Amino acid sequence: MKTLLDIRASLFGSASASSELADRFVANWVSENPDGRVVRRDLLPGAFPSLTAARYTAFRTPADERTPEQRDDVAFSDELVAELHAADDIVLTAPMYNFSVPATLRDYFDHIARPGRTFAYSANGPEGLLRGKKTYVFITRGGRYSGAADTQRPYLEQFLGFIGLTDVEFVLAEGLAMGDDARQKSLDSAREQVDTLVRLAA
Repeated sequence: MKTLLDIRASLFGSASASSELADRFVANWVSENPDGRVVRRDLLPGAFPSLTAARYTAFRTPADERTPEQRDDVAFSDELVAELHAADDIVLTAPMYNFSVPATLRDYFDHIARPGRTFAYSANGPEGLLRGKKTYVFITRGGRYSGAADTQRPYLEQFLGFIGLTDVEFVLAEGLAMGDDARQKSLDSAREQVDTLVRLAA
């Protein structure tokens, strides 16, 4: 049975363009994998914790020396990491906010970048431990920033590759705040890409 991990990072939840694209992909994925399982992880502001010195210290403290509070902090991170290891496919929404990815997505990355769990250092440098998984990233932007002005895709490629997620498909919808026609054309193009990706994956 295949498992899809569905990670949402929009401030606007289901009302966002990135969530619309992810919803479309998930629905098609379920249609192609009727016996599959979808695990949803919402990175909601105020509900998803930021990395603090206490949490970071907990990650680095030997298991038999952790306080009860530290064990709770590590358990939450372990849960996130376990979801990634259990997934066959991963969906990630990454709307652009102030030329970057959402703060909650960066918080999520801080909680899953764990030596020995998602990456390891070797004589040849760091090696990602989440290999053999397909990742789909849905990027949405109000303006147009493809090319040299793109501050999202290079960052996401670097981080995802660092933890072993190197088979990544990006779907981009930009210019969404540049008028109704531009928004419609961009979203229609992105929807077509989503449908094509699901067929190719099947």
